[in-house]
Amino acid sequence: MNNTSDEESDEISESEIDVYSEKPYSKLKNGEYKVKVKDGTFKCPFCAGKKKQHYQYKELFAHASGVAKGSASRSAKLKANHLALAKYLENELAGDAEVTRPRITASSSKQSDMYVWPWMGIVIHPLRRTDNKNSLLESAYWLKKLARFSPLEVKTLWVEQDSLVAVITKFNSGYGGFTNATELEKEYEIKRCGKKDWSEKTGDWRSKAYGWCARADDYNSQGSIAEYLSTVGTLRSFSDISKEEMHNTNVVVEDLANKIAMTNEDLNNAEYKYNVKANSLHRLLKEKDKLDQAYKEETKRMQEYSRQHIQSILYEKQKLNYKLELKMKDLKILSENLAKKEALTELERQKLDEEKKKNDAMNRSLQLASQEQKRTDDSVLKLVEEHKRKKEETLNKILQLEKELDSKQKLQMEIQELKGRLKVMNVEDKDDEDIKTKMKELNEMLEEKCSELEDLEDMNSHLMIKERQSNDEIQEAREELITGMRELLTDRTNIGIKRMGELDEKPFMKACKQRFMGEEADVQHAMLCSKWQENLKDSGWYPFKRIGTEDKMQEVVDEEDEQIRNLREEWGEDVMNAVKTALEELNEYNASGRYTVPVLWKKKENRKATLKEVIEYMLLQIQALKTNKRKRMC
Repeated sequence: MNNTSDEESDEISESEIDVYSEKPYSKLKNGEYKVKVKDGTFKCPFCAGKKKQHYQYKELFAHASGVAKGSASRSAKLKANHLALAKYLENELAGDAEVTRPRITASSSKQSDMYVWPWMGIVIHPLRRTDNKNSLLESAYWLKKLARFSPLEVKTLWVEQDSLVAVITKFNSGYGGFTNATELEKEYEIKRCGKKDWSEKTGDWRSKAYGWCARADDYNSQGSIAEYLSTVGTLRSFSDISKEEMHNTNVVVEDLANKIAMTNEDLNNAEYKYNVKANSLHRLLKEKDKLDQAYKEETKRMQEYSRQHIQSILYEKQKLNYKLELKMKDLKILSENLAKKEALTELERQKLDEEKKKNDAMNRSLQLASQEQKRTDDSVLKLVEEHKRKKEETLNKILQLEKELDSKQKLQMEIQELKGRLKVMNVEDKDDEDIKTKMKELNEMLEEKCSELEDLEDMNSHLMIKERQSNDEIQEAREELITGMRELLTDRTNIGIKRMGELDEKPFMKACKQRFMGEEADVQHAMLCSKWQENLKDSGWYPFKRIGTEDKMQEVVDEEDEQIRNLREEWGEDVMNAVKTALEELNEYNASGRYTVPVLWKKKENRKATLKEVIEYMLLQIQALKTNKRKRMC
């Protein structure tokens, strides 16, 4: 194998393959190239570097044939060597080939019989009284019954003269179909229901079904069974079918072996190309790594150089900026000194002018403030007088109402007394003239008292209307005071404006800070306050209950309400008390609207401020303004 001449190593053309193949063929015959290995295996002497070294005869023959007929990418010398190997295997080692023959279960005596092909079986079922003819003529019934023999299809025929059903089963045309047909025949022969038993028909033959494999005598007989067999099949000997089957198998095996060999060659070529590419890629990756390393080092060096250069530039810039600032300061000082020296007289004149303008502006401001204060004093005094007058009117009306109420009650008692006396007199004697006269006088007195009572009720209604008007006017005065004093009242003043029904946020913030941290506490506090302020506005939620007797009945917040109870359990007593206070304020000041109401509030005593206290506070503020004005004038 290693004694290849220089002539063999030379490249040849495609047309010289047949001529060149004689040289390796002669060397194969002389034994220079070893092909046969022990244990009936073979090797290719021209593919020493391949992974697979041991072949069966057919595999090596397929390999040699495939390479000899291979693609144009293979060299002509390689094709010639494998062509010589294929000839050597075919001519010299054909006797060592192992031919795999299919197993045939039939006996040698039956192989010479003529069979109906494709393989078919015949089942005869005589019709009995208990049988259903239509069911027996259905193909599905026999396909299910004979399923263990794997028939491809079933044909049922009715034989009128013998009153029986003939079932013809068609099997696969290969050896598997022959095996199924002979199995069917054996099963019926074991039951003594074969073809011989059908021909003899001994005993109670109609009580049994018979079956066998279709042969030449069935094909050549008379009747519907023979007609069907001649229509769908032909007569062939077992040896002919075996030879044809073996030939087809060999063709397929050879074709597959050639394809496998060619695929292996292509795989080996692809593996070789892959290795070449992998080595090349490995070299490229190494070069790339070197280039990357060099690039990183150069980049690092350039960055270091740039950093040092920038630092030096920044240092020089700072030095120049410092020098420039010193120069600018010197120039500024020099400029200021010159400006002072040049504008000293001008500055004094301008200073006098500015003082004069300031004094004029101060005088005008004081005059305007005095006028405005005077108007405010007048309006407050008018408001105080009006409030005093209305208060007196209201007190007078209340006294008058109390007197009229007493008069009214007195009249009602007198009327009731008169009515009672009239009833008594009617009961005592209706015919007495003195009594009638007395009753007439009492009726007249009763009518007068009733008339007086009606006049008092009319006057009482008129006074009630007046009282409501006075209350409305007082409420309007309160609202005007709140609007006018909103800018004057601050957190430091004793009297302020409180929005009744508004939540106190301090307990909410305290509870949130105990449970959350940082900004999360602020967010939760805002969300919780917003939620409960909206709950307070909900007119559909009325968490109140009544306590006390009829004369002293009052509404208080029901702490057992579901929302109030859940709030206390989740956030504590302080938060619940804040919501409870807001509910009570809304119920007192704006139960129908359920929105916050501004009220003048005395902070130290934590109660609602009266109009008298507010007006007194305003008078004190006016006096303080007047005192400050006099001090400024002095």
